[in-house]
Amino acid sequence: MPTQPNEPDRAASDPAEPTPEAVRPPHGDVPRPDPAPRPEAAHDASEPDAEPAEPAEDEYATAVQELEDRWRRALADLDNLRKRHARELERERAAERSRTAAAFLPVIDNLELALNHSDAAPGAIVEGIRAVRDQAVNVLELLGYPRHAEIGVAFDPARHEVVGVVQDPDAAPGTVVEVLRPGYGDDETQLRPAAVTVAKRE
Repeated sequence: MPTQPNEPDRAASDPAEPTPEAVRPPHGDVPRPDPAPRPEAAHDASEPDAEPAEPAEDEYATAVQELEDRWRRALADLDNLRKRHARELERERAAERSRTAAAFLPVIDNLELALNHSDAAPGAIVEGIRAVRDQAVNVLELLGYPRHAEIGVAFDPARHEVVGVVQDPDAAPGTVVEVLRPGYGDDETQLRPAAVTVAKRE
């Protein structure tokens, strides 16, 4: 019995009938996902609009200018204070010199009187000179420089200047035997030390 040829698969050979995979829905039926937002757009949406940088820079410049002005004013005030202090100091020095010179004017007057009476008796002249000397010493003491010419006191290097050492059995060793030149002033305000001779130590 003759065999009939097999019919080809119509679904596989018929090009007019599309396969289920080839069937596509219409274009308008498939929803498309929203595009992902850009980072810049998300940042702009989350933050308010940033202010321009120019106003901030202007504020900084204004603050710096104000600080510079205050610094210059402080320098000017300091310079004026220094000049005023120098003027006051010089004025005080001039006033002190004037007071010191005025204190010695009576001493000079008495010396002139002693010279005008030089033809008087020698004893009177000596007494007059001694009185002038005592007046000058008193002026120095009033100015804060008392006279030191003590004998028999212990040697003090802050007030005495040794100009000689002598052997004196009547004086204690290390004491002042003779004052050759009186000293004036205290330990802190000393014009000059007293020039003395000191008893020799055994």
